[in-house]
Amino acid sequence: MKRQLLQQFRNLTSLALCGWLVMACSESQSPQAPTVPETTEVSSSAIKVEIVAKDGKFQLYRGGEPYEVKGAGLNFEDLTEFKAHGGNSIRTWSTSANGMTAQQLLDEAHELGITVSLGLMVMPERWEFDYSDPIQVQEQFQKIKADVLKYKDHPALLSWFLGNELNHHATNWKVYDAVNELAKMIHEIDGNHPTTTTLAGLDKEAHRAVLERAPALDFISYQVYGELHAIEDFIAEMNFKGPFMVTEWGAVGYWEMGQTEWGAPIEMHSTAKALNYLKGYEEKLLAVKDQLVGNYVFLWGQKQERTPTWFGLFTEKGEKTEAVDVMHYIWNGSWPENRTPKLISMFLDSKAADENVRLLKGQTVSATVDAKDSDGDELTYYWEIKPESDSTNSGGDFEEDIASLDALIPDHYAQTISVRTPAKPGAYRLYVYVGDGKEHVAHANIPFLVED
Repeated sequence: MKRQLLQQFRNLTSLALCGWLVMACSESQSPQAPTVPETTEVSSSAIKVEIVAKDGKFQLYRGGEPYEVKGAGLNFEDLTEFKAHGGNSIRTWSTSANGMTAQQLLDEAHELGITVSLGLMVMPERWEFDYSDPIQVQEQFQKIKADVLKYKDHPALLSWFLGNELNHHATNWKVYDAVNELAKMIHEIDGNHPTTTTLAGLDKEAHRAVLERAPALDFISYQVYGELHAIEDFIAEMNFKGPFMVTEWGAVGYWEMGQTEWGAPIEMHSTAKALNYLKGYEEKLLAVKDQLVGNYVFLWGQKQERTPTWFGLFTEKGEKTEAVDVMHYIWNGSWPENRTPKLISMFLDSKAADENVRLLKGQTVSATVDAKDSDGDELTYYWEIKPESDSTNSGGDFEEDIASLDALIPDHYAQTISVRTPAKPGAYRLYVYVGDGKEHVAHANIPFLVED
């Protein structure tokens, strides 16, 4: 994706709340916002979106009515499953992906009653963009202005996301000067949709830089995984009084988990992740609800990032994991009619994922999994081995899929299997998927090291 977005960029050369961020820096003042939603007539099909402040609490309004975001990150893919589970808003990272344009996505979303927080491609510094180069900055400004003019009147549009995690590996805070100019431009030509930028983690320096350099933004956004547990304390420590969103949250990140002795991150199995999603929402997001004007779980889909199962709520085959059940419950107040299998345990050579499994090359060992299905559905099993990812990318940048080593497992479909280790020494990972025949899957994996 990184390479595609870079090429797209290089091929193109050509509210009432604008001041809240400055006031949010003050220890004594809260952001000022209208106490009642405005109903200004507009000469387009846009639906006005605004943030209303009252007694230190903030509420998102759309079309003059309170709007609760039931959101997920969804990268230009089919929306029908998302809608069926109760979701009502998605966020993107760009204005096109997977052969689909923002216009097509917005049209589909509108038909389903879904809103879109549209990502505008503000280039991160780590992608070799120089925010001290006025020519680069101006070219980017014009490209983004064209996108805003193209999509600002669409009724499915909810908000503008100016870049994604621009603080990640950033050294030049002028990036937020550019963000501020973009936010001001948007307010001049679009009075209907608020603007934000997203921060990687709970980064104090970046938080201050945004408040100081980009006061035209309407709210700030945080993207947190394991750090979600600390968001309430962070807001208090920063004495931040303004509205915000949590625009990515979900599984604990691979950079936050324990590792094997050879540096392979240990991934939670799907049931442990699902519990983490539920606790994260009920115990952490609801704790900051007075300032929280929306959240987007990550990721309604699948992607390769260290493993093919780390962040996605779906598998490579499109099967739903237990985290989908959790989001259904969060969005509807009730569980789906048919539940996903629960993973109980997985062992390789009688060891769990955190027990530093070391094996000899060409060795044959056993692996087993235990799972249960609350609906009594018959369980199916599928196993595979992949080499451990050697990617050093970060910030969600593109990673190549990793091919399976199918010949190492004689029977892929049993609950307990024999595994022949690779002949080549190195780091590998054994995966298991437990299905119920109804497109629901539990999953787990164990990293292992093959030695001479």
